[in-house]
Amino acid sequence: MADRISTAQRSANMRRIKGRDTNPELLVRRLAHAMGYRFRLHRKELPGKPDLVFGPHRKVIFVHGCFWHQHEGCKVGRIPGSNVGYWVPKLRRNTERDAAARAALEALGWEILTIWDCETREESALRARLRSFLGGRAGEG
Repeated sequence: MADRISTAQRSANMRRIKGRDTNPELLVRRLAHAMGYRFRLHRKELPGKPDLVFGPHRKVIFVHGCFWHQHEGCKVGRIPGSNVGYWVPKLRRNTERDAAARAALEALGWEILTIWDCETREESALRARLRSFLGGRAGEG
C-alpha cells in the first residue's frame, strides 16, 4: 500500500503549485521562441487566458497540468481517493471552464492547441507538434 501523507502536508503541497510559469509552460515557450515565433503570454482579453498567444496567426496554446485539467487516459489525471466530495466538483469545474473557453475561442476564429504536462517529457516530439501547429520556419532551432 502506498504511503499516505497527512492532510496538513497535502495542503502545503497543493499551496505550492503554480498556475503559470510552470516548468512545462516554460519549456513550450523556450521551444516556440527558438523556432522563431513571437507570442504574448496570458492575454486577459481572450477567453481562458491562453498560455501562449500567436496573434497574427490567430493561434493559441494552452499548457495544461494532467491532474488539474483531468487529462483522460493519463495516470496523473485521475481523481484522488480521499476527499472525493471536494475533488470531483473542483476538477469538473476546471474541465467545464476549459471547454467553455475553448468553444469561445473557436467562435472567435482562434485555432487551439492543448499541450499536456506529460507530453512535454519528449522534447523532439513536442517540437514536431509545435512545428505542425504553428508551421515551420526557416532557420528554426
